[in-house]
Amino acid sequence: MLAIIPARGGSKGLPHKNIKNLNGLPLIAHTIWEAKKSKHITKIIVSTDSGEIAALAMRYGAEVPFLRPAYLAEDNSLAVDNYIYTIEKLSIDTNSEIQNFVVLQPTSPLRNVEDIDAAIELFNSKSANCVLSVTDFPHPVEWAQTMNEEGVLSSYFPNLDIIKNRQELKKALLPNGAIYVLNYNFLKTQRSYFSEKTYGYYMPPIRSVDIDNQLDFDFAEFLFQQKTSNF
Repeated sequence: MLAIIPARGGSKGLPHKNIKNLNGLPLIAHTIWEAKKSKHITKIIVSTDSGEIAALAMRYGAEVPFLRPAYLAEDNSLAVDNYIYTIEKLSIDTNSEIQNFVVLQPTSPLRNVEDIDAAIELFNSKSANCVLSVTDFPHPVEWAQTMNEEGVLSSYFPNLDIIKNRQELKKALLPNGAIYVLNYNFLKTQRSYFSEKTYGYYMPPIRSVDIDNQLDFDFAEFLFQQKTSNF
């Protein structure tokens, strides 16, 4: 299966985060290395608009057959549009049909090859449209609040009148951004990840860190340093 690692050059929360050294390696290298260990991944493509990221990705074993157009690397660019563009261009350039692919974001460096292979196997066994990696919400979603300009709080869910104990609430899961296994035709026609054939692959919070800012990066660095056999 083809793996796409999306890594644009711009980042507001943590500049140049995809090439920032984490535990002795550039952030993107952690994802490339785990993808290379997979028994299901046959090709690793890095999608980037940056020549610097492209050179680094190739140094660690990924392919960068073309650079991403600038309009797909803006802050408001949709990831779905980039995936569709990448698959279509690869299909034309290689004269081949790509039915399914996996997306591995480099901002999830604690995801391991066991997670990758298990998510792909779930996708295959279910003939899924999509498999998303998920983890626990840190708190019940029913506790969510909004705050107006005067600082007054109100429930994010207007029809929820009673705050229940955590034990009484249904467990909620959050897509953690680490793994997307996708059917190309479904993604292109529906432009969505969700359907009756979308399945979740559970990952524990300790492997679900998604790096968006310096605090996330420092926490990931700490976890790498504290790795144990139970990690």
